[in-house]
Amino acid sequence: MTMTDVHDIVAELDALANEKCRQGMARYGLDVSNARGVSVTYLRQLARPLGCDHSLAIALWAEGSWECRELATMVADPAMMTVELMESWITDVTDWGLCDACCNNLFRRSPLAWGMIVPWASRDGEYVRRAAFALIASLAVHDRISEDERFIELLPLVTSAAIDPRHYVKKAVSWALRQMGKRNLSLHAMVVATAEHMILSDDRTTIWVAKDVLRELRGEPVLSRLGVKGT
Repeated sequence: MTMTDVHDIVAELDALANEKCRQGMARYGLDVSNARGVSVTYLRQLARPLGCDHSLAIALWAEGSWECRELATMVADPAMMTVELMESWITDVTDWGLCDACCNNLFRRSPLAWGMIVPWASRDGEYVRRAAFALIASLAVHDRISEDERFIELLPLVTSAAIDPRHYVKKAVSWALRQMGKRNLSLHAMVVATAEHMILSDDRTTIWVAKDVLRELRGEPVLSRLGVKGT
């Protein structure tokens, strides 16, 4: 792809700009300061024929708008992502939607994914820290190769972050625990036990996370899928 192609994409996105959609994005907590109001559904349709094009992804991210950056996560080559590039992109992120798109569409498919979790979890930035737990959640769903031990080793990291009261961090901490607990029977039992211990905390955010985790992991859909009986 050339920069002309980027200009063509931008022109198409400009033609599809929708203020009603943009306002809807804002209501969901997305940063619309540089957004056109083009739905993710359409962006996926646009990404499909573009295939994997890392040079195009770099150019789209540099363009800077919400839609171009979302599209960049869909066409970038995960094998070509570097630590420096992942750091640069996640530091640019200003809302939960683009954070999750980076993690779900791209970062979790990179061989560097596991190595980014601990550094990002220790950072102060809300969306960088969210990315650590969004990555865990995404890997719990999509990484079918890693052994349970990789996730078990991360449990202390996740639970220690449950005291962070920021909305998009605590939601991601819960998300990570819930996805880990849905992975298999062994992890389900371990995460439930962990949440039962967390709920005894005197920290309000930790209690909120624990209740959120137990609500889903003790729910019939999860229990039925995992074949949990006698609860």
